[in-house]
Amino acid sequence: MRCTTTSYLDTPPGPLTVGVEEEFLLIDPRSGRPRPAAGQVLRRIGGASSCQIVPELTRCQVETNSGVHTDLRELARDLLRTRELAAATAREEGAGLAACGTGLAECGGMPPLSPSPRYWRMYGEFRTLLYGQGVCGCHVHIGVADREEAVQVSNQVRPWLPLLQALTVNSPINDGRDTGYASWRAMLWARWPTAGPPPFFSSARHYDDLLDGLRATGAMLDRGMVYWLIRLSHHLPTLEFRAADTCATVEETVMLAALVRALVATALDDVRAGVPAPPVEHALLCAAYWRAARDGVEGAVYDMFSGRLVPGWVLAERLLARVRPALEATGDLPLVTAALCRMRRDGSGAARQRTAFHRRRRVADVAELLLRQTGAVPDFLARSGPGPGTAVARPARWATVPRSARPHEPALVEHARTRGPSRVEEAGRIQEPALTQEPARQERR
Repeated sequence: MRCTTTSYLDTPPGPLTVGVEEEFLLIDPRSGRPRPAAGQVLRRIGGASSCQIVPELTRCQVETNSGVHTDLRELARDLLRTRELAAATAREEGAGLAACGTGLAECGGMPPLSPSPRYWRMYGEFRTLLYGQGVCGCHVHIGVADREEAVQVSNQVRPWLPLLQALTVNSPINDGRDTGYASWRAMLWARWPTAGPPPFFSSARHYDDLLDGLRATGAMLDRGMVYWLIRLSHHLPTLEFRAADTCATVEETVMLAALVRALVATALDDVRAGVPAPPVEHALLCAAYWRAARDGVEGAVYDMFSGRLVPGWVLAERLLARVRPALEATGDLPLVTAALCRMRRDGSGAARQRTAFHRRRRVADVAELLLRQTGAVPDFLARSGPGPGTAVARPARWATVPRSARPHEPALVEHARTRGPSRVEEAGRIQEPALTQEPARQERR
């Protein structure tokens, strides 16, 4: 993160602070093949921006780090600036900056590792587990300074991790084929021995003891290798959410950040009120996360509260109802509902990739889509002006995904839609679902 510990702590009372890390692939703009140009790109950037755009595991990746924000429109401007800077510099090296979760073509073997001794030590310890890696995720940091509260918040929000993955799936194409998964990144990343949903923690001491034990087994080299989908940052006073693929657009990244911040704010209220975290079986949570990675929000997602598969958009409406007060308090509700409505209309990142791929079964068509989306300006910035330092003004539009082009979308979603009117209005907001008749524990989600 482009910040210090004090930047998360020295903020006035109000909305929780948020920062975002985004990982990107460098690709050949014509073929979609990975380009090991990170070293050249980073040398060109240099200077004050060198802490904003940094190396990643492979020489085909870069990572961008936002500042610390409370206003999500300022976060959007920050993300757009760093994306545009990285993309423009990559173009000077003949590469494109692609916001997606996995490589598109010729990426199944050992990736070209960055020169960091730590990465080569990882190869020495974990060996061919690194084959096909170089995957890209989006990590959202929320300022929670009290570690005891942070682990209790993690317990409260664990049941929503599958839906967060379903909403951000953006890696169906890998090594020149449609994998059948909406997030193949999630499957590749699951190889690591410390990956997956976090355990239920009894205390911060319990969290630290687990980390000490994992390190003793050799399953991780250091605390930076805690790859749980929620973790306490090892260098910042934050709770870090790691469930998402790198989002295709800035709008979708900001939507994710808004939902995560609202979930944390709602969970903090519950923790401070003494509301117990919902009892969630870890094995079921892992299975639900797998299902979400396979089918995405267009499919069925396992609802950890009801114990049933439900259409992904129905569960999204339930999440929106759960965090609505927190979104209203920060003024982020219109931003989130507009982004969700656009996604429901145009398809998730994975659905849009599949549309591009299945037209002619060409990876190059997917690469063209990704490069266009990566620099798209959100409508809420285009209307108000992109702000100082933002160089582009392309609208956040892409081809609508026809239903016939979603080969892996289960029939359950179509069945659910034919049984009644959609809760998504043409006016651009998702209606709050009628949850008042559900059991009382629904109110504690």
